[in-house]
Amino acid sequence: MANLTQSGKDESPILVTGAAGFIGFHVSQRLLQAGRKVVGVDSINNYYDPSLKEARLDILKNDPSFTFVKQDLADRPATAELFAQYRFSRVIHLAAQAGVRYSIENPHAYIDANLQGFTNILEGCRHNGCGHLLYASSSSVYGANTKLPFSVHDNVDHPISLYAATKKANELMAHTYSHLYRLPTTGLRFFTVYGPWGRPDMAMFLFAKAITEGRPIKLFNQGNMQRDFTYIDDIAEAIFRLTDRPPQGNPNWSGAEPDSATSLAPWKVYNIGNNNPEQLLDVVALLEKEFGKPAQRELLPMQPGDVPATYADIEDLARDIGFRPKTSIADGIARFAAWYRDYHKH
Repeated sequence: MANLTQSGKDESPILVTGAAGFIGFHVSQRLLQAGRKVVGVDSINNYYDPSLKEARLDILKNDPSFTFVKQDLADRPATAELFAQYRFSRVIHLAAQAGVRYSIENPHAYIDANLQGFTNILEGCRHNGCGHLLYASSSSVYGANTKLPFSVHDNVDHPISLYAATKKANELMAHTYSHLYRLPTTGLRFFTVYGPWGRPDMAMFLFAKAITEGRPIKLFNQGNMQRDFTYIDDIAEAIFRLTDRPPQGNPNWSGAEPDSATSLAPWKVYNIGNNNPEQLLDVVALLEKEFGKPAQRELLPMQPGDVPATYADIEDLARDIGFRPKTSIADGIARFAAWYRDYHKH
């Protein structure tokens, strides 16, 4: 149960899983800035260079309100023990095996992390009085949908990668727990997150690395791609505002005409995107300007599991928490490039 002070402020720690990851690091920082206590969990796996994860953690560990636990959430007894020890009133579950292309090479990693790990989180929340579970979904759940912008009210039954299928499965699993146990859950469909401390396997980092090292940038679909690039600070702020707004359930929901974004149960999903798709070639041009070097472009066909465009409808998010992302692509890339140069001493 929540540990409330006389002022009514919740003093119990918030669990952030994947705290050494890109989004988890920034969300933890935002919570700590607001005076919240954070327990960060991460397995520090080697999907990408663990030294980047360790560097993020070193920053978080400077705050006395941050506690780190190294743990694999697929370990059922250890995860049950973690929840029993802290009885978190809020859980922000960002740990996952990420990446569309890697899911084609290594499908079992996605089952272990994204399905088994998520089941253990749901069970921990159910048995220990959690008042709100927020969890990472993805814009990839829109799969074969072509109607733009992507709306949370649209049906998403046609994923085109196993990664996307596991994220859709998370939304369905969360709904079951919301329905059966009245556990409030909020799914966060992220759209192409970028910024300082970003993941090395994501486009912005890959492009910057190629430009600074004088190697070709791989541009799929002959470079004719649009992505709704969303700056990390905007993502973290949206999650922060949603943390203490557990869904109540939609009394107008009807099984005769089911709304894919809400439920009679305390369950909801949101798009968290910039609401402004960018041409990939324009992003490359901005990076060229920031690094003062031309990019070598290698135009390639579409990759399996990829989609030509993403574009987030964020009206529900704006209505419910009064927030719209504010960071332009030019400002965001400038901040990312400044961090990249400093981190890599380019």
